[in-house]
Amino acid sequence: MLSVLAPILVFGLVVFVHELGHFLAAKAVGVYAPRFSIGFGPALWRRRRGETEYVIAAFPLGGYVRMASRHDEETAFLEGGSEEAGKRASSDPDYDPEAMIPFGPKPVPEHRWFESKPLWARLLIMIAGVTMNFVLSMVVIAAVAFQMGRTVIPSTVVGVVDSVAGAPALTRELQPGDTIRAVDGQPVRSWNEVLERIGEAHGDALTLETQRGRLRIPLGDGRTGARAEELIAKIDVLIPPVLDTVVPGQPAARAGLQRGDRILAVDGAPVHTWAQVVRRIAASPGRPLALDIQRGGESVRATVRPDSARGVNPETGEEGTIGRVGVRVQEFSQREPVGGRDALAAGWTGTWRTAARVTAFLGQLVKGELSVRQLGGPVAITQASVSAARSGWADLFGLIAFLSVNVAVLNLLPIPILDGGQILLNVIESAKGSPFSVRTREYILRVGLAAIALLFVVVMFNDLTGLLGRLFG
Repeated sequence: MLSVLAPILVFGLVVFVHELGHFLAAKAVGVYAPRFSIGFGPALWRRRRGETEYVIAAFPLGGYVRMASRHDEETAFLEGGSEEAGKRASSDPDYDPEAMIPFGPKPVPEHRWFESKPLWARLLIMIAGVTMNFVLSMVVIAAVAFQMGRTVIPSTVVGVVDSVAGAPALTRELQPGDTIRAVDGQPVRSWNEVLERIGEAHGDALTLETQRGRLRIPLGDGRTGARAEELIAKIDVLIPPVLDTVVPGQPAARAGLQRGDRILAVDGAPVHTWAQVVRRIAASPGRPLALDIQRGGESVRATVRPDSARGVNPETGEEGTIGRVGVRVQEFSQREPVGGRDALAAGWTGTWRTAARVTAFLGQLVKGELSVRQLGGPVAITQASVSAARSGWADLFGLIAFLSVNVAVLNLLPIPILDGGQILLNVIESAKGSPFSVRTREYILRVGLAAIALLFVVVMFNDLTGLLGRLFG
């Protein structure tokens, strides 16, 4: 049931909200919308209310709002056909002699066609979908924050410091074990505040005050936000290597590790932070590791052989084969209540930070800095939905917010059949004073269809190869 209901809730809600935005905007400006569909292909369920038919279709890969249009015959097949092509015969049991086509004989009035509306109205309809997705993300994040409060890490002790290109002062002066007391002169009491202050850094340098003195880190060429985000990614709080969960049947459980064990050394090398443990385990797939453990008042030695798995190497940041033993570290975070204003602020900032990360990810794909193998499709969404549902409703709704922002950003890409491409097409036509010819529009839309088809093939290939890899090891 979880495998079925979680993906339906996650993807269905995101798609429904997007299409609802288009639908409400079309209704508001008077465009005839004969069909509202979740999914594509043959209808599994349909019901007509008023002048609109509501449909749940067989292929849940998206959705659409069919609007009366004279210029989209090339792509109308994706939306169940145009008004004339889908016209019901008088013998059809759904035929309504008082309705407009396709449900009855009456023609669509001139003022109800999409093309009859002024540019501002058409742009309103096309931007309404992504706007609703952004609103959904803000509402979800704000609601979760208000209900659950926020997670606070009550420590400012540094546990990890990685090298940062262009900022050698970071690794030269900041060291694991340092306590950060202030960022740019503002005192900090938690790791959350450390990250927030770094993210808000302005100017060409960042100042960190520790128990050993003041550290000045150049931010460089004016790309303050990008460099600050890079610094955030390269430092982490000190998390003691104390185990909280040992997964039954996994290498750690087979080696006799227990909840509450504190790892003191890996293969004779002392470890003081959880990050050090993770790195050494990740770097040793299939190779026995000797662990020195403190259990209560006793010292215990165990030998664990990490399983080999696909994942991101914490040392290099690249995907490959890494070691895993099936344990979770003991958390020492706390929950703080969040008021209504702070919850709304969390929804706003969380949504736009996610949008910035998705945009940066797309930019790296275009530049070739990331592989298209990192793209996922329906199978990946299903797996993520089930995993999030098992982790709790907060993670599930967090996934909904994340996917909603993804859908919004992707729909703004200037690909002809997406919202961004349609917005660009309408603006260009308005600027030139006349619509493109039928043949030109056909070529443009074919390019868009080819791009979407290629993307679909890539994500399905990634989904299937990943699924087969997990099934057959």
